[in-house]
Amino acid sequence: MPRFVVSLRLPALFTQEFMALIPSHWALIQQLIEDHVIETYAISADRTRGWITINADDAAAVQAVVELFPLYSFITEVEIDELFIFDSAKSRFPRLSLN
Repeated sequence: MPRFVVSLRLPALFTQEFMALIPSHWALIQQLIEDHVIETYAISADRTRGWITINADDAAAVQAVVELFPLYSFITEVEIDELFIFDSAKSRFPRLSLN
């Protein structure tokens, strides 16, 4: 299945409405990780940018996933790029211990 990276921008200031949606947003993200739809989820330290690696058939399917996010109406930019190579320490076999 193709893999995509989503780059997004969040608002500089978080309103009460935004803050109220964080628990439901995080619950959905956790469910999508458990379902292997989302591989990685990262938010910058200043909380204005995010990067999400998503498994989907095409960019339209990725967009549909992003639009499910409870915080979607607050996201100011969404860029979707299909990945050619995706490698990480987590996706490799565990190191062997000869103990």
